[in-house]
Amino acid sequence: MDPILLLKALILGVVEGLTEFLPISSTGHLIIVGSLLDYTNDQSKVFKIVIQLGAILAVCWDFRARIAQALGGLGSDPVQQRFASLLVIGFLPAAVLGLLFHSAIKTYLFNPLTVAGALIVGGFLILYIERKAYHPRINAVDDMRWPDALKVGFAQAMAMFPGTSRSGATIMGGLLFGLSRKTATEFSFFLAIPTMFAATVYDVYKNWSLLHAADLPVFAVGFVASFVAAMLTVKALLRYVSSHDFTVFAWYRIVFGLLVLLTAQMGWVEWTA
Repeated sequence: MDPILLLKALILGVVEGLTEFLPISSTGHLIIVGSLLDYTNDQSKVFKIVIQLGAILAVCWDFRARIAQALGGLGSDPVQQRFASLLVIGFLPAAVLGLLFHSAIKTYLFNPLTVAGALIVGGFLILYIERKAYHPRINAVDDMRWPDALKVGFAQAMAMFPGTSRSGATIMGGLLFGLSRKTATEFSFFLAIPTMFAATVYDVYKNWSLLHAADLPVFAVGFVASFVAAMLTVKALLRYVSSHDFTVFAWYRIVFGLLVLLTAQMGWVEWTA
């Protein structure tokens, strides 16, 4: 196995794990870093699906007690039934719109320059939201109602545009709709589980012909790197939001997006989709 390819897998796995649950767009970073590493072939399409699964499982592991509690109470506990219904309601907008527009979005929008523009716009939106008067009315996920979950679900659907950030859309949308910072972040993590599992299954189905046994070492390196990086990131982000806002992520998005556009304009990097 080519050691350079394994190194690329390690780098991209770490990038996925670090960015999936931060409001800075993991898809956007994978597109940009993949282009920089010249890893944009057919194998890379399946590879990105596999490392996304690693990040999902990291969240499942971190919240295993809460997930087990919810699954165990589905048959008899009204609280857990309500929690599950919130996730289903929040998942539906992205599921429906994803089925309708998935192919068109991947064909026309998955390129570094589009991502750069979305990073910049999203950064300014975060700054705007953070500067609004902030008066949360919902301080726990179990206090949410179905309209709250639906509104966050529509915010999540906006993240189908690469560079927007699924976690960024759900967390900032949650803040706009009255969730506390910790509640918005936790619900974003929970909502990621059905959303990302569904997206992974759908992408595997669409790209089944690209799966090859010879690629397993590359996929394994990326998967493990993504899993470990995501576990560390989720715990760090929950600690961070207890006493900080998301302004630093907004400025990171803006600077990073402008840097990509500058390198393209000056001809320093030949970006490829």
